Amino acid sequence: MGVKTWIEGWPVYRQLTGTDPLGRGAAAQSRKSKELQPRTETADRVAKSVCPYCAVGCGQRIFVKDEKVVQIEGDPDSPVSRGRLCPKGSASLSLVTSERRQKKVLYRRPYGKDWEELDLSTAMQMIADRVLAARDATWEDTDPDGKPLNRTRGISSLGGATLDNEENYLIKKLFTAMGAIQIENQARI
Repeated sequence: MGVKTWIEGWPVYRQLTGTDPLGRGAAAQSRKSKELQPRTETADRVAKSVCPYCAVGCGQRIFVKDEKVVQIEGDPDSPVSRGRLCPKGSASLSLVTSERRQKKVLYRRPYGKDWEELDLSTAMQMIADRVLAARDATWEDTDPDGKPLNRTRGISSLGGATLDNEENYLIKKLFTAMGAIQIENQARI
């Protein structure tokens, strides 16, 4: 490659000598960038959804190709977000497609150093047994004056922002029905 060829390929040279003095168009484009196309153009279909992170309910467009999610963007038709997403909402693609996403139940025994895999039914039964034991051990029927309490302070809930509104609503109802009074969500803290 000669010096003249190198100079002519240099974006600053193209900007100063061409028709794009501000460097916002052709001068700034390389051969590679001219050949790129958005992942959204090759998608087989687009599904509309709501961002799963907080209670705002921003609209999302989910682009699917070969039955795999290839891109998630804000939905411009959404009256809530008008096509915009916060940094967490913009990172929804990694929530869905990350290779590091856990897909198995892991359990570490008390004082254990290693994680072991459990099947889902065993893990669910362990959780149910422990919740019921904690509720039974800390249940308060009445206060010292005999007024009804019907509560437990041995169970609490701290919901996460990755749960959607419906999941948070059901968790609130579940913990209230069990008598818990310490129910909070990360989105409010």
